[in-house]
Amino acid sequence: VQLQASGGGLVQAGGSLRLSCEASGLTLDSYLSGWFRQVPGEEREAISCIGRYRNGGTYYADSVKGRFTISRDDAKNTVYLQMNSLKPEDTAVYYCAAYRGVYRVGRCRSDMDYWGKGTQVTVSS
Repeated sequence: VQLQASGGGLVQAGGSLRLSCEASGLTLDSYLSGWFRQVPGEEREAISCIGRYRNGGTYYADSVKGRFTISRDDAKNTVYLQMNSLKPEDTAVYYCAAYRGVYRVGRCRSDMDYWGKGTQVTVSS
């Protein structure tokens, strides 16, 4: 199983980025999948998750509601995070992850089964 995250970079405040997470070895629409971020010295934070199949529900952290959108392309086995109106406080390493077990619709889980390597997002002021 591999989750390959990409799309990070340097952007000015107010700008946009789209993160991609392509999965291999598993079918993403059968998993809860999502995005987390971590700043050095702080705990990893759940940003957004999307549930299984078409009506699996979505979750957004309060800090990103209205600015970030999670989506999944089942044909490409890829989950995306569209990030708009970026702020300097969004600067972090972003990780994608997947979970096979039971979950509450509209929520994330911190104990995801599979994690990708992070991609750095830096927002300059």
